[in-house]
Amino acid sequence: MYQNQPNKCFTGEARLSYVHLSAPWVNPQQPGSEPKYAVTLLIPKTDLATKADIDSSINAAIETAVKGKSWNGVRPPIIKIPIHDGDGTREDGTAYGPECKGMWVMTASRRPQDGKPYVCHQSNTRVELAPEDTYSGMYGRCTVHFFGYNTAGKKGIGCSLDGVMKTRDGESLGGVAKPTANEFAGFEYVPEDVAPAAPAVNPLTGQPMGYAQHAGGYAQLAGGYAQPAGGYAQPAGGYAQQGYTQPPAYPGTEYVPF
Repeated sequence: MYQNQPNKCFTGEARLSYVHLSAPWVNPQQPGSEPKYAVTLLIPKTDLATKADIDSSINAAIETAVKGKSWNGVRPPIIKIPIHDGDGTREDGTAYGPECKGMWVMTASRRPQDGKPYVCHQSNTRVELAPEDTYSGMYGRCTVHFFGYNTAGKKGIGCSLDGVMKTRDGESLGGVAKPTANEFAGFEYVPEDVAPAAPAVNPLTGQPMGYAQHAGGYAQLAGGYAQPAGGYAQPAGGYAQQGYTQPPAYPGTEYVPF
């Protein structure tokens, strides 16, 4: 269950970029760095509630770091924080990508020794998502917590990834489309030596199964079917019943009604 701790935040829906949730990943721009699970959140600036929650959680982490051993009771004059303006520039002066426009950009990561982040879909939060269902460009909500660090004299606030709840699919980022069942549509193999199956025939009508009768039925000839003049003639002696022989008549035994 999500615990609303002062330094923890459950974000609103964000677009997820640089998604590495199945296996730890090393940033190629930081060779020699520790492999981590990671994801970058693109949070709409219109989501004021999430931004306020993140700011509050960062401030709580700063207070904890100042009081603890991380900063030894001294608040740094400049504190590096993990959330950035997508309409601005990176630390190296380059602009963020077009997908970051109008967004707050925040990267959250997790060390393998701390365990794999929990990843699920909002339709069933008790079942973990398969790796192929997570990709850069999908949308989701994340649980993160903030902490103070002091590494090689650099002090700041880090963002640790706890879990990801996918909310919906989105256009893939990075130029790689998410594979779907339509990948080979129209290329199904049909053996040439196999003739197409003949349609089933209705034994009552002689027509193919599913054959639709002409609307309104079949019209009868005007006046109906004419009977031959004089009716149908009975054969002389009547119709003989097959396998039955009429017994001979005995004089004096005929039935005479009263």
